[in-house]
Amino acid sequence: MIGKQIVLAAVAIIAMDLNAAEAVAQSYPTRPIKMILPFPPGGPIDTMGRLVAQQMSASLGQNVYIENRAGGGSSIGMRAAATADPDGYTLLFASSGPLAITPALYKNLDYDPNKNFAPVATVSSGPMVLVVPPTLPVKSVQELVAYAKANPGKLNYGATIGTPPHLAWGLFTMLTGTDIVYVPYKGAAAAFTDLVAGQIQMNFDATGSLLPLIREGKLKALAVSSTSRNPDLPDVPTMVESGIDFRMSFWTAVLAPVGTPPDIVGKLNATIMPAWARLR
Repeated sequence: MIGKQIVLAAVAIIAMDLNAAEAVAQSYPTRPIKMILPFPPGGPIDTMGRLVAQQMSASLGQNVYIENRAGGGSSIGMRAAATADPDGYTLLFASSGPLAITPALYKNLDYDPNKNFAPVATVSSGPMVLVVPPTLPVKSVQELVAYAKANPGKLNYGATIGTPPHLAWGLFTMLTGTDIVYVPYKGAAAAFTDLVAGQIQMNFDATGSLLPLIREGKLKALAVSSTSRNPDLPDVPTMVESGIDFRMSFWTAVLAPVGTPPDIVGKLNATIMPAWARLR
């Protein structure tokens, strides 16, 4: 009899915990939500994060705001998000750079994307576009490669360390056998500014972010990194069409500190996916 009473009591406690967790999720959020972004303001990831935060605010009825925590190759912001209270009021908006590329580059990171975060929602994914300033005397990837080989070490490529554009530089130079100097930047916005000014001579980044500069004639698009042409740039060939077996994409996602209640994670997912769909 005593054993049966203990079992019944345990079942009752579990049921109470589940009901309490469900009640918390139903009332969540009751105050503003901070979304840490491990990059400086103004870049493509920052822009996406702010758009998602804006849509989440409208759907949840609470302010969702971005806190830029740049530095340390994105490790400062990643660490801040990883060590935050897992209560649903601190989230992370990050890209494939700090979540997949950086962990492969550094052995002693003080965060582990697989252990410190609970995935909430994938927000976007897409190809990149290779761009150069109009002053560079090339009109195609083949001409760019020929120019780089004729001028070894004289072309500069700018990107943030540990990001898909950084990885794209390495892959491009390896596949083409070119000597192109990598210049590290704290964020994409500063790299774009220097690219337009001709301070650096080439860059790969998200097509959507560079499209306005391409359409305004401030940058020349030479190729896209997808397997097929981009509908927004139908006259721009793929890297494969240009003679280089180069395919690459990026992605962004929202995550929460590990231990965040599953019901809250589920509510956030149900909020973010329709909100982002409206922005596409």
